[in-house]
Amino acid sequence: QLFLTESGGGLVQPGDSLRLSCVASNRTFNNYAVGWFRQAPGMQREFVAITSNGGSTSYADSVKGRFTISRDSAKNTVYLQMNSLVPEDTAVYYCTADRWRADVFQGIGNFWGQGTQVTVSS
Repeated sequence: QLFLTESGGGLVQPGDSLRLSCVASNRTFNNYAVGWFRQAPGMQREFVAITSNGGSTSYADSVKGRFTISRDSAKNTVYLQMNSLVPEDTAVYYCTADRWRADVFQGIGNFWGQGTQVTVSS
């Protein structure tokens, strides 16, 4: 079993930055693909970013060039650095993990955190 805990959300102004963290309960996490998804009120959950256990990354077009996903294996943690935030980034952000990258990318990974709220507003 793997437990994921997100943190780092908050209320920020347009143009600000935030760094989200996803901490895992054990080191098997380091062998998993890990993704970030987000869900805005009344909207479907959508893919944001993914990192494979080999280090390759991929991003949604809406965040490319602004968001960066990275992993610190020593801390069993994956980060999502979010820069140049805009109101459209407002959502609950979830991390997810699975052995299979394709499952994470499709949003059907086995393990999910509880989410952290990001609100971008002036």
